[in-house]
Amino acid sequence: MTPPDDTGAGTRPARAPGTRRLTGHPLFWPAAVLAALLLGNVALTHDFLAVRVQNGHLYGSLVDILQFGAPLILVSLGMTLVIATRGIDLSVGSTVAIAGALACEHIASAADPGSLSTVFTAIVIALGVAAAIGLLNGFLVARLGVQPIVATLVLMVAGRGVAQLITDGQIISVSSPAYKMIGGGYWLTLPFAVLLAAALVAVTSLVTRRTALGMLIESVGGNPVASRLVGIRASGLLVTVYVVSALCAAVAGLMISSNVSSADGNNAGLWIELDAILAVVVGGTALTGGRFSLGGTVLGALIIQTLSTTIYTLGVPPETTLVFKALVVIVVCLVQSPAFRARLSRKRGRRGPVAPVPAPTAADVTARRQEVHP
Repeated sequence: MTPPDDTGAGTRPARAPGTRRLTGHPLFWPAAVLAALLLGNVALTHDFLAVRVQNGHLYGSLVDILQFGAPLILVSLGMTLVIATRGIDLSVGSTVAIAGALACEHIASAADPGSLSTVFTAIVIALGVAAAIGLLNGFLVARLGVQPIVATLVLMVAGRGVAQLITDGQIISVSSPAYKMIGGGYWLTLPFAVLLAAALVAVTSLVTRRTALGMLIESVGGNPVASRLVGIRASGLLVTVYVVSALCAAVAGLMISSNVSSADGNNAGLWIELDAILAVVVGGTALTGGRFSLGGTVLGALIIQTLSTTIYTLGVPPETTLVFKALVVIVVCLVQSPAFRARLSRKRGRRGPVAPVPAPTAADVTARRQEVHP
């Protein structure tokens, strides 16, 4: 037992340096939460982690989480860069719907829906319109000084209406194996959507971490005034990150629509912007801007997707699904909060109230004087 100190409170043994380094790593807590969710699903479904090969393709719950989580990873990827500049992009859900609607409308009206040229043209149209949406968002924020939440909220509402105009309020179904490949196909035994998402994450990581772009984004988000004084053109960076965010959302929209071979302007990408923001926050990127973590964002997106699978496994009623998800996200954010963990550590270290020290008596004072002056 650790002896009490002079104040009467116990002292806790110090943690090993290796443990402190491990728990202090930015990706430790998101990875720990993801592992806990996976283990919880294993307790409910014993073959949850089983992966099998069937017809040359990998199947299993883990593969499904990666495949269905790929669109959210891409949307969260673009959202991370926007949030790093102290912004927000609420229009990504509408961009998802517009991209899917444009692609499916072009393929459905083409003379040869199954040809590669038709699919390629549809992809170019979707990405081109998405880039225009990103440019508009960036122009409103960087050039006109409109607050990001207001500028993107306008397109969040208007964009959903544009998607319904493109589809004429109907669900557009397409039959194109080439287009199906984007979100529902397989390549090298893995879902093509997973490979595409991994490639885009790798490219974004290389561009932001191996060049000065990532440092400039963090500089603009961390201290805009200082960035302007040293000559950084913040307006160009802001436009760039909003364009990247819109392009990532467009690719996610192509994945979602191709996976189901249809476009729904009303429900495609509905509320995915909120899941993306949650993924970014759970991954450790602060909404106040500055430093960001792409790896944490990927883990955060997988946490959100795994949480959706867990809710289905637990049989949570649909009307309480969002409440359950919100509670879990709050717990996750508290667990990885350094201030919250420090407060818990202080409470665990307390052994109770310190006993009051009795006042010295006259005899004690006399004895003390005799010790000092014999």
